[in-house]
Amino acid sequence: MKKKRMGIAVLSALLLLAGCSNDTADSFEVPFEGELSHVHGMGYAGGGNDLYFASHSGPKIYRDGEWFETADNFFDYMGFNAVDEGFYSSGHPSADSDLPNPLGIQRSTDGGETLEEIAFQGETDFHAMAVGYTSHDIFLLNPAKNSLLEAGFYKSNDIGESWEPVKASGLEGEVMALALHPTDSNFVAAATSTGVYFSRDGGENFEAITSENETGTAVHFTEDQLYFGSYGTAAALVKYTMENEELETVNIPDLPQDAIAFIAQNPTDERELAIYSLQGNAYLSEDGSQTWETLLEEGKIK
Repeated sequence: MKKKRMGIAVLSALLLLAGCSNDTADSFEVPFEGELSHVHGMGYAGGGNDLYFASHSGPKIYRDGEWFETADNFFDYMGFNAVDEGFYSSGHPSADSDLPNPLGIQRSTDGGETLEEIAFQGETDFHAMAVGYTSHDIFLLNPAKNSLLEAGFYKSNDIGESWEPVKASGLEGEVMALALHPTDSNFVAAATSTGVYFSRDGGENFEAITSENETGTAVHFTEDQLYFGSYGTAAALVKYTMENEELETVNIPDLPQDAIAFIAQNPTDERELAIYSLQGNAYLSEDGSQTWETLLEEGKIK
């Protein structure tokens, strides 16, 4: 009988601890009702349905029709990339943080509650950085010489342990955004001031897939397609099928004097697509871009 009572006591203690752990995890997120501005990235972090917006004051999360924000770590995330286990990001810590500035490359697997240094903490803020959603390979533009890298393009296939320079031949213009295929890092894309460029050899060589006088604004890979935003005479969203190089214009909301800044497809539902614009408008489609729901209008929650 003593052993049985002891087992019940231990079980009760474990359940209590589990409950405390859940409360702690839950308390890191609180309802968000403010205005969302200075977004530097967007994606479905953690392999589920949580849509993260990397803002000037930490991530804001859209989940099941409701908005949340973190209760701490109000970091200015730059170069934000959602991955299957969380997110990678660069940027700057908040004023009350003891982390060095800039952040270098950091990784979080718990929604931003804790960060793990990957590389270059206290040295470099990477604005143009891409991370494979499943592979976690990294492709980036180093803006200036640091302790290890000269300025230029680099890739890492071992989560920042080592880096290889990349030629990026054929890539022209000011880089607005980079994207890496979720599993095959031979496929790289870049949106620049002169168009959208695609590489099949890990970024060594790029070819333009947009017409002249078109600016690239956003790039996002799925398993079989590259979605990209561009601006010629108006904002456009295009789906590029890698196998046959076919281009298909995607229906989007009216974006007068605006353009697409970020694109994200739900990894668990290919019909769910989100876009965020340069003017702070965010839209979500759950039916393959046939109709769109407004999530943000000039940064204000709808």
